[in-house]
Amino acid sequence: MKRYSVLAISTSYWRPKEDYVQHILNAVKGKIKNGDIVTVSEKAISTSMGNMVDESSVKPSKTARFLAKFWMPIVWGYVLGPLCHLKRETIQHFKAYPENEGAKHKQVALWYAGFLQALMHGSEGGIDGSNLPYSYVSLTLPHPQEVAQKIQAAIRSALNKNVTVIIVDTDRTYSFRNLHFTPRPKPIKGIYSCGGVFAYVAGRFLKLKKHATPIALTEDKRLSVSETLNIATVANLARGFGAGRTVWDMAEKFGLPLTQVTWEDLAKIEHKPIVIVRARVKKGKYLR
Repeated sequence: MKRYSVLAISTSYWRPKEDYVQHILNAVKGKIKNGDIVTVSEKAISTSMGNMVDESSVKPSKTARFLAKFWMPIVWGYVLGPLCHLKRETIQHFKAYPENEGAKHKQVALWYAGFLQALMHGSEGGIDGSNLPYSYVSLTLPHPQEVAQKIQAAIRSALNKNVTVIIVDTDRTYSFRNLHFTPRPKPIKGIYSCGGVFAYVAGRFLKLKKHATPIALTEDKRLSVSETLNIATVANLARGFGAGRTVWDMAEKFGLPLTQVTWEDLAKIEHKPIVIVRARVKKGKYLR
């Protein structure tokens, strides 16, 4: 397997209506070379684009209430959580799943991702509330390929560098030999999106190899699906999880209830939405 050098770049927290392209240009200026791969977090871009939903005003349906009251604490808490080899702490969160806020979240999942995705325990259809304040959740980018090409063109125009751009989501892709599948919708070509919760349970139960999921890839550089998955995973590890991997981790970090983390709280945390990846030619882990 090819080895890579990585550089995770710290930036300010990207808020809605901020120019994510300018943020990226400012961050990579003087740090990239021709042929580098610039990976960017889908969550950070979605947030800056205002591609979010405020769940506080959502009125949940009976189906959403059922999922919050029974499916999450019972099925995930006692059956699917252990079957998927999830941590005991995570399973305890399922058993104590908040009925009111949880039902609102499940309703958003039903609206934007569908029933099979709403059966997931989190990140349903790529919907995610971690590293977001109050009751906000981010949605998946509607046209990620266009966004990747826009970033690439801006870097070429403003910095005179030819790079490959990959947009990455932390949701997992599972691999069995040359078969790659993910529960989240719309990954890059060569990764199969299928089954929602069933894909997740299968991948976790069988302990298949896990990768972060690339959702857009500019096609100027010939990268196989396996190589793209490896790059996404290397970048994801370097990026870290900001305020926390889950909304529970985030709330615990700040010592606040789930829906009381503020924009100001999140701005205090180090965020690394951009990771530069370069094929390693000399010994060493990081770019210099």
